[in-house]
Amino acid sequence: MAKIDRVSQTPATLLLKKQGVAFTEHPYEYLEHGGAQHSALVLGWDPFHVVKTLVMQDQDAKPLLVLMHGNRKVSTKALARQTGAKSIEPCTPETANRHSGYLVGGTSPFATRRTMPVFIEASILALPQILINGGRRGYLIGIAPAVCQTLLGAIAVQCALDD
Repeated sequence: MAKIDRVSQTPATLLLKKQGVAFTEHPYEYLEHGGAQHSALVLGWDPFHVVKTLVMQDQDAKPLLVLMHGNRKVSTKALARQTGAKSIEPCTPETANRHSGYLVGGTSPFATRRTMPVFIEASILALPQILINGGRRGYLIGIAPAVCQTLLGAIAVQCALDD
């Protein structure tokens, strides 16, 4: 039997469809701790165009999302300066799951359980198309990066470090 390239709907894809956002589906075989670099490799995309969704928190444990290139890390100091926080750190996987409603490795910025501020690396917005998690491990969706600003109110920041 042939492999099916369509994936069942997720809260993220339901929201995008409801909002009339066009997207493409890119399922792949998930690899634990493979991250955006792995998905870019198996899908044949440049990891700079594969955007990871990171759940972080400020000094008061208030959660936030950061959208970052797949081959870059987040400078939490630069992010804190630009957001007015004293400090920012990644959430534990359990806390990230609780805030987002998604499993780590399958976190989409769309239709999260809890509404959180979203920050996007400014250079992502200059790309014509990005792959971002569609709400399930092993499932990315292709969208225009401007969707992150229009639907999520994502705020552009400059906090990328080379991976």
